[in-house]
Amino acid sequence: MGTNVIRAAEPADASDIAKLFFETVHAINRRDYGSAEIAAWAPHILSAEEWLARQEGKMVYVAVQDDRVVGFAELEPSGHIDCFYTHKDHQSRGIGSLLLDRIEARALELILPRLFAEVSLTAKPFFEHRGFRSLRQQEVLRRGVSLKNFMMEKELISRPARS
Repeated sequence: MGTNVIRAAEPADASDIAKLFFETVHAINRRDYGSAEIAAWAPHILSAEEWLARQEGKMVYVAVQDDRVVGFAELEPSGHIDCFYTHKDHQSRGIGSLLLDRIEARALELILPRLFAEVSLTAKPFFEHRGFRSLRQQEVLRRGVSLKNFMMEKELISRPARS
């Protein structure tokens, strides 16, 4: 097992990221979601062009091991973490923690007061372990199918107490 490097994503990574997303949802999230939910969440592998278009305006980081993308995370300027995935064959090896460390460091550089995300049932324990708190459970509609997730946040900059 090689060393993981976290770096900014490049356009050439788009196909690998799209494939990683699809395969991970279908392999890992199947533990917590049914077939209809998985099919609505990730119905097919997007093309590199489609993936690049949906990442427009986001700061995207990849975890690379032995020249392979093994994880990725997307941070929006608001502090919203959009996608956050570790390759199905590289779970529980610290890759998610390295990605989140990078996201948190960037958020602090941007002086963002908090990070927030819609987190799957599968990812909720990871985010809780990393200091995120659940604000609410919610149902989101994807291609006509309802999926359960959690709105979670982590405060980065303490706000002064109100008097």
